[in-house]
Amino acid sequence: MGQDRNSAVCGDQRNATHRLRIGTDPESVEKGLVTLVLTLVELLRQLMERQALRRVEQDSLTDDQIEKIGSTLMALDTRMAELRDHFGLTVEDLNLDLGPLGPLLPQEPRS
Repeated sequence: MGQDRNSAVCGDQRNATHRLRIGTDPESVEKGLVTLVLTLVELLRQLMERQALRRVEQDSLTDDQIEKIGSTLMALDTRMAELRDHFGLTVEDLNLDLGPLGPLLPQEPRS
């Protein structure tokens, strides 16, 4: 019985070690890194957009500043779409699941 238990423990340890291994395939590592970087950029873009909307609602920006912020955010959104297309990613791919906390990025209506 002791030997059966030891082999079961060794098998469990091997399974746990296998689950903890990080994939070293260069292609999957690159895609994972790109996904992480684009997720962070998208999070910052959404935060900047919300901040800009708050400032517009508070009338704390001039018309020129509003125009510049709008143009900048539109250009960033366009560039993000180009990068997602280039790397074969979707908006949903960038929305990391944080388990019980829910998704990282709030759902935004897309035009």
